[in-house]
Formats: sequence, C-alpha cells, structure tokens
Amino acid sequence: MLSKVTLNHTDLSVSRLCYGTNMLGWQIDQDHSNAILDKFAELGGNFIDTARSYGDWMPDAPKGASERAIGAWLKNQKRDDFVIATKGGHFDMRAGDYRNRVNVKDIASDLNESLDHLGVDTIDLYWLHMDNPETPVSELIDFLNEARAAGKIRWFGASNWTDARVLEANDYAKANGKTGFVAVEPFWGLAKPHEMNAIQQGYQLYFEDHGGALKDAGLAVIPYCAQSRGYFGMLEKGEDSVPDALKAFYDNPVNKGRFAAAKAVAERHGATVSEIALAYLLNQPQQVVPIFGASTPARIEESVKAAAITLTPAELAELRAE
Repeated sequence: MLSKVTLNHTDLSVSRLCYGTNMLGWQIDQDHSNAILDKFAELGGNFIDTARSYGDWMPDAPKGASERAIGAWLKNQKRDDFVIATKGGHFDMRAGDYRNRVNVKDIASDLNESLDHLGVDTIDLYWLHMDNPETPVSELIDFLNEARAAGKIRWFGASNWTDARVLEANDYAKANGKTGFVAVEPFWGLAKPHEMNAIQQGYQLYFEDHGGALKDAGLAVIPYCAQSRGYFGMLEKGEDSVPDALKAFYDNPVNKGRFAAAKAVAERHGATVSEIALAYLLNQPQQVVPIFGASTPARIEESVKAAAITLTPAELAELRAE
C-alpha cells in the first residue's frame, strides 16, 4: 500500500507516487481507464496528474480526453479522497495553435475548460504546463492568486520552467504577500537523455542537470518521465526489446553504467530494474513524488512496489555514477 506525505508548503496529503494519465480517454477507453484508476485507489493512490492538452493530438478523440476520463471516473468517487492536478498553457494542438500560450488570457481559458472536463469545482494543484519568458512572472503569479481566491485552484506549480524563473516568480510572490509556486514538475528519471534529442521531442530541462538552484528552495519535485519511458525495464528484457526511437533518446555510456548499477542494486533488494529506477527518485533527499505511467492495473501493482524500497545514500551515489 502507498503511504501518504503532505506536499511542502501545502495542506495536500498525497500518495508517494502520482499516476500520470496522458493515455486515458483516447488510447485507453473509459472502462479500462476506470479499472486502472480503481486499482491505483485500492493500493492507496490518491494523486492523479493530467493536462488540458492530453489526448488533443488525436483528431478523433474528444477535446480534453484524459481530463474527461478522470472526470467520468470521479463521478463515482468521493471527491475529497483524491488530489487532482492538471496543467494549462500548452499549445492548442486541436486548433493547430502552436504559439506560446502562457499568458493570462489563454491560461484562464484552459483553466475553465479543465474544470468543466474534470467536473470539479476546484483543481487541487494547477500547473503551468510550460513557460513564456516574455510574460512577466508578476502577471502569472497575480492571475494564479486571483484564481485561488476565486476557489478555482488550491495550489499551483511550474512545469518545464527554468530554476531561475521559478525563483524569480517566488521572490515576486514573497515580496508582495502572495502565494508562489509550491512545486515543480520537471523532466527527470534515472536514465539521462541525449539533451538535443530530448529538446527536439519536447522534453525540457532534465532536472539533474538544470535544477540545482532549486535544491534548497523547499519545493516539492514531482517529475514526469520518472520511469524514463520504460527504458531500463526494456533493457532488462534484452536490447532487442528497446525501440529504435528510445535507443536514440537514451543509448549512451552514462546509461550503460547506470543500467549495470541498477541491476546490481535490484539484485540486492530482490527487485526489478524498473522498481529501482522509481525508487531512485523516491529516495532523494528532497521531497520527490514521481509521476509514473501504467496502461493496465497489473502495471499499477508493479510500479507501486517501488515505494517499499529504501535505498542508502551509497546506493543512490552508485546509481548516479557517470
């Protein structure tokens, strides 16, 4: 069973793993989505992450497919039992609008649509899905505080932001008696990507290389791609199991070493390499709540096992070696 932690600077009690739902409602139908979410809840999971844009890349899926699937499931649940996070301000892929939409007008529109899709009055943790350096942090923080005062959101965070912009925003909030970002949602997993390939595919700012200034900020870190898209788990089955696209993303000398270390640590703990990859994030010195993906209830059960693994500082260093 998943235990719970209180996210730093908030009153949100969340499970130690967050379920990422970008496949729900389009790649996974409602009945199967319900079964997956039921299993997550059965195992103590209560923290669910989605986005206004998830599923919009499929023209035949309903707009906001992932949020709608969660909303349909929530109708048969006790709302207060779950912490729902969603994101706004991404490109509007359905409309073919690829300008940067991180501005007050577009985020306000996304937020209202998310509330409607999810069928909720309040979003527990609202993320800005990306950043727009041309929008002053003051405008964004002011808007998010207004949305909070209106009861539309409880807390908010920054996804795919530089550490400098997060700190600038929170300095503004503190100086003006406002609430700032309570968490960051970066790209982070045990496997290190080829940075150029990552940027080309829309994965921004690998946290291990770009999040150093946030180390002492006390913010919760809620990373996506926490299982490195399944890379180490596939390697454990044999290199032929890894698709060429994933090899192009992750095959490098650093990850060869990390995979070898993960195998050794997994053997000591009687675990799989995939479990160790998640445990690597769960055992960081700062507060980290990894977002994991799962396409079946069985995959939920497999991933949850990682929360029972305690790694020593020496093992974390062993896994992090380059």
